[in-house]
Amino acid sequence: MIMDLADLRMFRTIVEAGSVTRAAERLNTVQSNVTTRLRQLEEDLGTLLFDRINRRLVITPAGTLLASYAEKLLCLADEARDAVRRADQPEGLLRLGSMETTAATRLPGVIATFRRAHPRVELRLSTAPTARLVQEVLAHQLDAALVSGPLIHPDLESRAVVAEELVLISAADWAPIENAADLVRRGPVELFTFREGCAYRQRLFEWMQREGIPIARSSEFGTFEAILGCVAAGMGISLVPRAIIGAHLGDKDPGRATLRVHPAPPDLARSITVMIWHRARSHQPARQAFADCLADRLGTIEK
Repeated sequence: MIMDLADLRMFRTIVEAGSVTRAAERLNTVQSNVTTRLRQLEEDLGTLLFDRINRRLVITPAGTLLASYAEKLLCLADEARDAVRRADQPEGLLRLGSMETTAATRLPGVIATFRRAHPRVELRLSTAPTARLVQEVLAHQLDAALVSGPLIHPDLESRAVVAEELVLISAADWAPIENAADLVRRGPVELFTFREGCAYRQRLFEWMQREGIPIARSSEFGTFEAILGCVAAGMGISLVPRAIIGAHLGDKDPGRATLRVHPAPPDLARSITVMIWHRARSHQPARQAFADCLADRLGTIEK
């Protein structure tokens, strides 16, 4: 026996209309087509669904039973179709991770725009160093993360988001740092960085070790405000995105500047922030919508 949804819809229409003629009108087909399909359905089921009494259709007990099941099955089919259609619409929970600096300088406007455009998406944002964010994406604890690139991993896909200019910063009263030799002459330098796993921290350490710059000690913090505060107090240096330090440069009143910016060496100065996600979850409309919102607000760049 082969009974499809079209058969059930035809049968339900006959029950609702009360006659084959009116059912044919509702189905926008000829009466003979409905009659033939009804007889075929009865033959397939091996029972009469209607008694023909004085050219009228009277539903049988078997027909009443089928009508009940037909209603349930057709409702389920409609529900399934609607659910599948919604699956391509951004909605549900989106777990996003980000570096602290990116969350502070790049995301507020993006998130506000995204939430207005996609109110059915519940966006949850958490911050952590790049290394930890990568592990959380791999463990499916995050749907996506904004990390320092480039990043190549067989289980991850990535999309370039924004190019950050990294700069060395010191207290405002420090002499210019034009090259590694200037730091060597100062003697051991204290570093202020984010916690272990931060890509900017790793870059700074590797550069200083490569150039033979002595490190007095390293202090790690969870927020960029703490790093900027310690550097502004003259305690040491840090490597940070230029975007986070504007308020400390005294643009309107240079005499009130608390920080001095020193150009970073070329191999340190440019960092690409990328959005990463697990390759196994390539189809996620909410994440794709957020990536599109990032591109609209921040533009697109080449890796």
